[in-house]
Amino acid sequence: MQTKHVEVCPYDPAWVQDFLAIKSELKAALGDFALQIEHVGSTSVEGLWAKPIIDIDVVVEDVSDLMVVIRSLSANGYTHEGNLGIDGREAFKYQGKQHLRKHHLYVCQKDSAELKRHISFRDYLRMHPKAVKEYSEVKRRGARLFLYDIDSYIEYKSSVIGKIYDQIARAELEL
Repeated sequence: MQTKHVEVCPYDPAWVQDFLAIKSELKAALGDFALQIEHVGSTSVEGLWAKPIIDIDVVVEDVSDLMVVIRSLSANGYTHEGNLGIDGREAFKYQGKQHLRKHHLYVCQKDSAELKRHISFRDYLRMHPKAVKEYSEVKRRGARLFLYDIDSYIEYKSSVIGKIYDQIARAELEL
Protein backbone atom coordinates (compact mmCIF):
# COMPACT_ATOMS: atom_id res chain seq x y z
CA MET A 1 0.00 0.00 0.00
CA GLN A 2 2.66 2.47 -1.04
CA THR A 3 1.66 6.09 -1.51
CA LYS A 4 2.94 8.13 -4.45
CA HIS A 5 2.38 11.58 -2.90
CA VAL A 6 5.01 12.54 -0.34
CA GLU A 7 3.69 14.40 2.67
CA VAL A 8 5.75 14.86 5.82
CA CYS A 9 4.41 16.58 8.92
CA PRO A 10 5.79 17.67 12.26
CA TYR A 11 5.57 15.03 14.97
CA ASP A 12 2.00 14.63 16.24
CA PRO A 13 1.51 13.24 19.78
CA ALA A 14 -1.82 11.79 18.56
CA TRP A 15 0.19 9.17 16.66
CA VAL A 16 0.73 7.33 19.94
CA GLN A 17 -3.04 6.98 20.45
CA ASP A 18 -3.49 6.08 16.79
CA PHE A 19 -0.99 3.25 17.24
CA LEU A 20 -2.70 2.06 20.43
CA ALA A 21 -6.09 1.89 18.65
CA ILE A 22 -4.61 -0.23 15.85
CA LYS A 23 -2.69 -2.37 18.36
CA SER A 24 -5.88 -3.05 20.29
CA GLU A 25 -7.64 -4.39 17.19
CA LEU A 26 -4.61 -6.46 16.21
CA LYS A 27 -4.29 -7.94 19.69
CA ALA A 28 -7.99 -8.88 19.67
CA ALA A 29 -7.56 -10.55 16.26
CA LEU A 30 -4.29 -12.36 16.97
CA GLY A 31 -4.38 -13.13 20.69
CA ASP A 32 -1.29 -14.93 21.94
CA PHE A 33 0.11 -15.37 18.43
CA ALA A 34 1.26 -11.75 18.67
CA LEU A 35 4.20 -11.84 21.10
CA GLN A 36 4.61 -8.08 20.69
CA ILE A 37 3.06 -5.36 18.59
CA GLU A 38 5.67 -2.68 17.97
CA HIS A 39 5.20 0.91 16.83
CA VAL A 40 8.16 1.42 14.48
CA GLY A 41 8.98 3.95 11.79
CA SER A 42 9.13 7.71 12.02
CA THR A 43 5.78 8.22 13.76
CA SER A 44 7.17 6.28 16.73
CA VAL A 45 9.91 8.85 17.44
CA GLU A 46 8.94 11.97 19.35
CA GLY A 47 10.00 15.12 17.50
CA LEU A 48 10.64 13.41 14.16
CA TRP A 49 8.91 14.68 11.05
CA ALA A 50 7.08 11.86 9.33
CA LYS A 51 4.58 10.77 6.75
CA PRO A 52 1.37 10.47 8.83
CA ILE A 53 1.25 6.69 8.44
CA ILE A 54 1.76 4.37 11.39
CA ASP A 55 4.28 1.54 10.79
CA ILE A 56 3.60 -1.57 12.85
CA ASP A 57 5.53 -4.80 13.32
CA VAL A 58 3.62 -7.73 14.78
CA VAL A 59 6.13 -10.11 16.30
CA VAL A 60 5.44 -13.85 16.15
CA GLU A 61 7.36 -16.81 17.56
CA ASP A 62 8.33 -18.34 14.22
CA VAL A 63 7.27 -18.95 10.64
CA SER A 64 5.05 -21.87 11.69
CA ASP A 65 2.61 -19.29 13.15
CA LEU A 66 2.35 -17.39 9.87
CA MET A 67 -0.59 -19.29 8.36
CA VAL A 68 -2.71 -18.81 11.50
CA VAL A 69 -1.78 -15.12 11.56
CA ILE A 70 -2.65 -14.71 7.86
CA ARG A 71 -6.07 -16.32 8.43
CA SER A 72 -6.75 -14.22 11.54
CA LEU A 73 -5.76 -10.99 9.84
CA SER A 74 -7.73 -11.94 6.71
CA ALA A 75 -10.86 -12.36 8.85
CA ASN A 76 -10.24 -8.81 10.09
CA GLY A 77 -9.90 -6.99 6.77
CA TYR A 78 -6.20 -7.52 6.00
CA THR A 79 -4.75 -9.15 2.89
CA HIS A 80 -1.35 -10.82 2.86
CA GLU A 81 0.98 -9.33 0.23
CA GLY A 82 4.06 -11.50 0.80
CA ASN A 83 7.41 -10.07 1.78
CA LEU A 84 7.47 -7.44 -1.01
CA GLY A 85 11.11 -8.28 -1.65
CA ILE A 86 12.31 -7.86 1.93
CA ASP A 87 13.19 -11.07 3.74
CA GLY A 88 12.18 -11.29 7.37
CA ARG A 89 8.84 -9.56 7.18
CA GLU A 90 5.43 -10.21 5.68
CA ALA A 91 3.36 -7.24 4.53
CA PHE A 92 -0.40 -6.77 4.76
CA LYS A 93 -2.75 -4.26 3.15
CA TYR A 94 -6.27 -3.63 4.36
CA GLN A 95 -9.75 -2.44 3.56
CA GLY A 96 -12.52 -1.11 5.77
CA LYS A 97 -10.35 0.51 8.40
CA GLN A 98 -11.52 4.12 7.97
CA HIS A 99 -11.84 4.40 11.77
CA LEU A 100 -8.08 3.91 12.10
CA ARG A 101 -5.12 6.04 11.03
CA LYS A 102 -3.56 4.88 7.78
CA HIS A 103 -0.93 2.27 8.61
CA HIS A 104 1.55 -0.21 7.22
CA LEU A 105 1.39 -3.62 8.83
CA TYR A 106 4.19 -6.17 8.87
CA VAL A 107 4.54 -9.53 10.61
CA CYS A 108 8.06 -10.56 11.65
CA GLN A 109 9.54 -13.55 13.45
CA LYS A 110 11.02 -12.61 16.82
CA ASP A 111 14.56 -13.34 15.58
CA SER A 112 14.13 -11.57 12.23
CA ALA A 113 16.96 -9.30 11.10
CA GLU A 114 14.36 -6.91 9.65
CA LEU A 115 12.61 -6.61 13.02
CA LYS A 116 15.96 -5.94 14.68
CA ARG A 117 16.69 -3.21 12.10
CA HIS A 118 13.32 -1.52 12.72
CA ILE A 119 13.69 -1.61 16.51
CA SER A 120 17.33 -0.51 16.59
CA PHE A 121 16.64 2.39 14.21
CA ARG A 122 13.66 3.54 16.29
CA ASP A 123 15.51 3.19 19.58
CA TYR A 124 18.62 4.95 18.30
CA LEU A 125 16.56 7.94 17.16
CA ARG A 126 14.66 8.05 20.45
CA MET A 127 18.00 8.46 22.24
CA HIS A 128 19.72 10.87 19.81
CA PRO A 129 17.95 14.23 19.34
CA LYS A 130 20.65 15.49 16.93
CA ALA A 131 19.97 12.56 14.61
CA VAL A 132 16.22 13.30 14.83
CA LYS A 133 16.85 16.90 13.82
CA GLU A 134 19.13 15.94 10.91
CA TYR A 135 16.79 13.23 9.66
CA SER A 136 13.77 15.56 9.95
CA GLU A 137 15.53 18.21 7.86
CA VAL A 138 16.41 15.71 5.14
CA LYS A 139 12.84 14.41 5.09
CA ARG A 140 11.38 17.92 4.84
CA ARG A 141 13.77 18.87 2.06
CA GLY A 142 13.16 15.60 0.23
CA ALA A 143 9.39 16.02 0.43
CA ARG A 144 9.67 19.50 -1.10
CA LEU A 145 11.93 18.26 -3.88
CA PHE A 146 10.03 15.06 -4.67
CA LEU A 147 6.41 15.82 -3.79
CA TYR A 148 5.01 13.25 -6.25
CA ASP A 149 7.95 10.85 -6.52
CA ILE A 150 8.13 8.52 -3.53
CA ASP A 151 11.00 6.51 -5.00
CA SER A 152 13.22 9.60 -5.40
CA TYR A 153 12.21 10.76 -1.91
CA ILE A 154 13.29 7.42 -0.46
CA GLU A 155 16.57 7.55 -2.38
CA TYR A 156 17.19 11.15 -1.25
CA LYS A 157 17.02 10.26 2.43
CA SER A 158 18.95 6.98 2.08
CA SER A 159 22.36 8.50 2.87
CA VAL A 160 21.14 9.77 6.25
CA ILE A 161 19.51 6.43 6.99
CA GLY A 162 22.77 4.68 6.08
CA LYS A 163 24.69 7.04 8.35
CA ILE A 164 22.33 6.23 11.25
CA TYR A 165 22.72 2.48 10.65
CA ASP A 166 26.51 2.95 10.65
CA GLN A 167 26.27 4.71 14.01
CA ILE A 168 24.09 1.90 15.35
CA ALA A 169 26.64 -0.70 14.20
CA ARG A 170 29.50 1.23 15.83
CA ALA A 171 27.56 1.49 19.10
CA GLU A 172 26.86 -2.26 19.03
CA LEU A 173 30.58 -2.98 18.53
CA GLU A 174 31.39 -0.92 21.62
CA LEU A 175 29.13 -3.06 23.78
